Amino acid sequence: MRDPYIVLGVAKSASADEVKKAFRRLAKVYHPDQSKDPKAKDKFAEINAANEILGDEKKRGQFDRGEIDAEGKPRAPAFGEGGFGGGFEQGGSPFGRGRPGAGPGAGQGFDPSDIFSELFGAGGARQGRPRRPRGADLSTTVQVPLSALVSGNAVQVQVGPERTLEVKIPLGIEEGKQIRLKGQGEPSPLGGEPGDLLITVKYAAHPYFKVEGRDVRLDLPVTLYEAALGAKLSVPTLTGRVELNLPPNSNGGKVLRLRGKGLPSGKDQAGDFFVTVRTVMPDQLDAEFEALMHKWQESKPYYPRKNIA
Repeated sequence: MRDPYIVLGVAKSASADEVKKAFRRLAKVYHPDQSKDPKAKDKFAEINAANEILGDEKKRGQFDRGEIDAEGKPRAPAFGEGGFGGGFEQGGSPFGRGRPGAGPGAGQGFDPSDIFSELFGAGGARQGRPRRPRGADLSTTVQVPLSALVSGNAVQVQVGPERTLEVKIPLGIEEGKQIRLKGQGEPSPLGGEPGDLLITVKYAAHPYFKVEGRDVRLDLPVTLYEAALGAKLSVPTLTGRVELNLPPNSNGGKVLRLRGKGLPSGKDQAGDFFVTVRTVMPDQLDAEFEALMHKWQESKPYYPRKNIA
């Protein structure tokens, strides 16, 4: 048996609290039910035996004075001293030697089950099946393309520097909601269940769609002649392009509605898709166009701001 101070990795000046903390730390690492070290059982017994000496004030004093060895056995006295101290029984297990109340540590307030009930839960120490704590949950935020909200396609989620998951997105999930992936969090350091991964959904910005609740809006540029004469327009939506009828004499700001073309919902009806007409002038005005506008100004004037005070 090695020096108990070396086994627990503490200095001879260590306090009782420091000894207890060192024992708890090593017991977690080398407990046979959770350590993969092939020598864990022997190391655990050695750690426990060292704690039986250093964790007991009386026996620690006896060891420091050289009265007992690292196994708790009396040392041979120097020639001329009295015999061995009475009342010591050799043998037994590292969890208490001899009959109840007769082994080393009896009557000194030391009970290994107290330590193990703290480490693994009260039931675990008695039954030999420690309750292992689960790993920590992880949280992350993912930017979800609008197209994934209507298709249910998987998106790539980065979890740490070297881990990526493919996560299927529920149809129409609301922004700010979380997706929980069971068992994809931190592993348990003591062999328990891993934690969960909590993914907060954020809508990725789109170059021309704007989301309002479950509705989607699009500003659609149209020419002067399309606005004046009417036209059939090819309009992009979340699920592909559709043909939209623009009525003649459509003013800029006119809103056209496509029912059910917004974001889907698992419970309610899908939102709508709103198209706002934005009349756009040509890049360059030629002489013929300018002459026509002057003629209209003189012969067919109108005042569109009459309702604005």
